[in-house]
Amino acid sequence: MQRRRLLAVAAALVVASGCSSQDDETPPAAVPAPSSSDGAREAVEAYVRALNSRSVTGLISVGGVEDAEWSRQEAERILADRGGRGWKVKDVRIRHDMGPDVGSARLLAEDETGEPLGDTFTVTREKGTWHLTVFSGQPAEPGKESSAADEPRS
Repeated sequence: MQRRRLLAVAAALVVASGCSSQDDETPPAAVPAPSSSDGAREAVEAYVRALNSRSVTGLISVGGVEDAEWSRQEAERILADRGGRGWKVKDVRIRHDMGPDVGSARLLAEDETGEPLGDTFTVTREKGTWHLTVFSGQPAEPGKESSAADEPRS
């Protein structure tokens, strides 16, 4: 009788492990599962706080870029477009689909009037700290040549 129960439990486990939804947020087996304390979600929440408080320095920090004239100007543009709307986080989904230190984040929120808002980011971990790729205008480092792909065509 006990052997029959063990076989039934083992069969149920095999069936259950084979049934998974395509919407599962589980990373592929080759990528280690992130811990809940990895900080990617916290970085998304810091982005929302920076937007709500219209904080240039908060955006620069969560973006992981230097505090320079170009980054302040871009932060101001981001805040003019998306800031001060009272975002309330409804859901954040982090997928480590590009490795343990790079992934994607999907933010679902609503503003203070209940209007749905959303955003998608690349998240990266550098020296243990997670950042969102929200800045696009970072200048090339001095002394570095641009690649052929960056050069304008004639």
